[in-house]
Amino acid sequence: MNVVAAESVGVNSDQLARVGDHLRQRFVEPGKIAGSLALVARRGVVCFLDLAGYSDIERQTPLTIETIFRIYSMSKPITSLALMTLYEKGLFSLGDPVHRFIPAWRELQVRKGGAWPLFETVPCERPMTIRDLLMHTSGLTYDFMRATNIDYAYRKQLVGIPRDGYTLQDMVDQLGKLPLEFSPGERWNYSLATDVLGHLIEVISGQSLPDFLHQTVFGPLAMSDTSFEISTEKVSRMASCYERNVNKELVLQDDGQDSSFASRTFYSGGGGLLSTAPDYYRFCQMLLNGGTLNGHRVIGSRTLAFMTRNHLPGGQDMSHFATGSFSETAYEGVGFGLGFANKLDPVGNGYPATRGSYFWGGAASTLFWVDPAEELIVIFLTQLMPSSIFNFRGQLEALVYGALE
Repeated sequence: MNVVAAESVGVNSDQLARVGDHLRQRFVEPGKIAGSLALVARRGVVCFLDLAGYSDIERQTPLTIETIFRIYSMSKPITSLALMTLYEKGLFSLGDPVHRFIPAWRELQVRKGGAWPLFETVPCERPMTIRDLLMHTSGLTYDFMRATNIDYAYRKQLVGIPRDGYTLQDMVDQLGKLPLEFSPGERWNYSLATDVLGHLIEVISGQSLPDFLHQTVFGPLAMSDTSFEISTEKVSRMASCYERNVNKELVLQDDGQDSSFASRTFYSGGGGLLSTAPDYYRFCQMLLNGGTLNGHRVIGSRTLAFMTRNHLPGGQDMSHFATGSFSETAYEGVGFGLGFANKLDPVGNGYPATRGSYFWGGAASTLFWVDPAEELIVIFLTQLMPSSIFNFRGQLEALVYGALE
């Protein structure tokens, strides 16, 4: 990957070097993470690339630019954007009820009381729409929230958990038999909604989700290492994933060399993709370019601008609308669009990314953001579960924006 002099794109190289120093001295060398990759691009070129540590500690495998990472929820913007290419073809409207494409969801209910398997329910105030799924205002949830009787039911029934023979259709069938956390549109709650979008892509396009993503996004952008599965010849490039034990020691969570990604039947558009820094950078540069890269238009510039605006009611931030015990962002000063969070108020948020920048992250502590005003892209990749342990996003915002001239 070609890296230009930082000063040539209006960035102070000495100050930007603090990013690498910070990651090494505070996280890699003390053993808080196995390794890290930080990429900064401005005005269409990469001006900073720092790699430190290992992709696998036990094997002492150095982390490289070709290392393949679990990007988890950084899959969500990709799936959301892919679905919106079908919107541009007039194949659905954002206000369409989801039951137009999933008839079994016509009579969805909301929990009023009780616990699994004996829920007391009432009808939804209105049907769930495709916009609700894109915005996480659907009333769905995640099994790992551990906050309500609904996410407990998800855990008991293994809803959305990859396993042999399990498919998106199986997940949709399960969800149709469980009540929602709240009536669609009432609140924001991080959820399996983007996995449902993956199913809608299959229903609307008539293609499998992997095939559609390859045709629509990965092929045109030359993202050759991004997929739901990993081929035998690439397994040696797969990073291992780590977590911390009760003594705050780094321990193996998922061995990259014994990967469960070798063969899959459940294609999670919300969290199932593997990727590399060069591949995800191509995706981000396409976003910054308004939907094009190297002569290939993936999505319309106005559609993309529409997706990355705040769609929360009244223009409010997530602190007034969000619920649940976890998401990949702080709520203050942050809005949410169609598959992306966006910075509404840097002062309220406490970190200096420009108003209008948009972003998301993944469960293994990966993150990215795109700042159109500064023509800036930042990508951070590591493999530490969960992402709530360290505030990498806030620290990197302070470091990167401090280097801009």
